[in-house]
Amino acid sequence: MKGPDARGALWLAAPLLVSATLLVLLPLLATLVLAFADYDALSPPRLSGWANLQRLWADPVFWKSLQNSALIAAISSPLRLLVALGLALLLMPQRRGVATVRALAYLPAVVPDIAYALLWLWLLNPIYGPLGLGLRALGLPADEWLLSPWGARLSIVLLGLFQVGELYVVLLAARRELPAELYELCAIEGVPPMWIFYRVTLPLLAPTLVFLAARDVAWSLQSSFVPALVITKGGPMQATLFLPLYAYQNGFEYFRFGYAAAISTAMFVLTAAMVWVQWLVLRRWQGAAA
Repeated sequence: MKGPDARGALWLAAPLLVSATLLVLLPLLATLVLAFADYDALSPPRLSGWANLQRLWADPVFWKSLQNSALIAAISSPLRLLVALGLALLLMPQRRGVATVRALAYLPAVVPDIAYALLWLWLLNPIYGPLGLGLRALGLPADEWLLSPWGARLSIVLLGLFQVGELYVVLLAARRELPAELYELCAIEGVPPMWIFYRVTLPLLAPTLVFLAARDVAWSLQSSFVPALVITKGGPMQATLFLPLYAYQNGFEYFRFGYAAAISTAMFVLTAAMVWVQWLVLRRWQGAAA
């Protein structure tokens, strides 16, 4: 693209480029600089070299929060993709009432995070929450959701499974763009539905799944902050103390902004590593299925 077309495209992209620079790139660079500084917001930053990173290496709470974040992303992201893909395929055909179901499936994605977390805090309350009351009525244990380490972790995963609206909308649009002739040919040949799904739909949706998987890993790491802050407070026994919450505690509760920046930098590196591994796995799967 050259000449007037290139200039026009640049002007169209200018608002996004400016906002991305101001809201993403500059804060990222400031975080990287603060990761090598000692800063408490009361005095000017003082460069401390590798001190914050050395402290991270020797901090058992950091390693605990790192393990929790990696675990929740490894569990939540694949489940969210599976749920979103299932919804996209289920709600793709035009039927009566399907538009309403699509809107309801997307609704949790637009609810403010704090309101959504408070709603689940009420639902999961072990004493008077509807979920606990229902489980007790069935004779099942109802006190494990927020009072045990794995119960609290699974609660965070459960919250995320209802916020797949953006994922399923993208997959629904991608599924509609697949060539209809392939499915008509499979129907004429009497191909079983599972074979069509595995040998036609999944390979063709693989590029979209790769993109969404990379995006959702970052989302899973960051979205755990509000539920952990509002619902579990990082407990029990630090089971839901994730990297964003630990960075928040160090920065805004203990005023160790340099150390909090080092934690955020480590979270960025973890996100990049998990995205890279996921990309390799999905590319290999795409090659095997082709």
